Amino acid sequence: MSDSKCRRLEGRVAVVTGGGSGIGLATVRRFADEGARVVIGDLDATAGEAIAAEVDGLFVRTDVTSADDVAAMFRAAKQAYGSIDIAFNNAGISPPDDDSILDTGIDAWRRVQEVNLTSVYLCCKEVLPYMLDQGKGSIINTASFVATMAAATSQISYTASKGGVLAMTRELGVQFARSGVRVNALSPGPVNTPLLIELFAKDPERAARRLVHIPLGRFGEAHEIAAAVAFLASDDSSFITASNFLVDGGISGAYVTPL
Repeated sequence: MSDSKCRRLEGRVAVVTGGGSGIGLATVRRFADEGARVVIGDLDATAGEAIAAEVDGLFVRTDVTSADDVAAMFRAAKQAYGSIDIAFNNAGISPPDDDSILDTGIDAWRRVQEVNLTSVYLCCKEVLPYMLDQGKGSIINTASFVATMAAATSQISYTASKGGVLAMTRELGVQFARSGVRVNALSPGPVNTPLLIELFAKDPERAARRLVHIPLGRFGEAHEIAAAVAFLASDDSSFITASNFLVDGGISGAYVTPL
């Protein structure tokens, strides 16, 4: 949690997709700790309602691949709290059937693209009119360090989807730079979340192969990523837009890592 005196988001309204677990959950807590009113969009009603109650926020059950659901989520946020100042478009999946291109079927490819990339398109498309009308706002889209680095342990659709998020974010950041709306991509390295734990529990060798490349020698923690999101959401990042904000333990800068 942040220092209780650090309330950079006082009076602001934030919408977080995938807010019921992992990075999204940690960010909901961080946003609330910094004074924001938070709207949680998630498919998991049990988790979503629990965190909404914890932070005195609002849960809206949302399938982020549904244009109608996404529109309803942002509409509910506006109706409940009067503005939408921050959108953290974070929902994503990394299923086991997304693997090497040689093994990944078209249905698996499309599902990951829909959840990881199309959902970000839908969220940006819906929230931008609110922010443009206000003349201010911060959009943070979850990409990944794999949008700029390649791995022999491929998850081909995931990697491609995150590259799409990064490119789209850069375009939106430039397009709306003079309209008061900042748009940035958050690119985490491997993070100790349920998604990663489940993936690596099935393949410890894959986990070990990845861990050796991180200069800090460990996976990130969700609260560390949430701190970066809070920075991008706040006025402390007022001169940052159309950026790729890497929070990856140094992995993208490494050639040889420490022993």
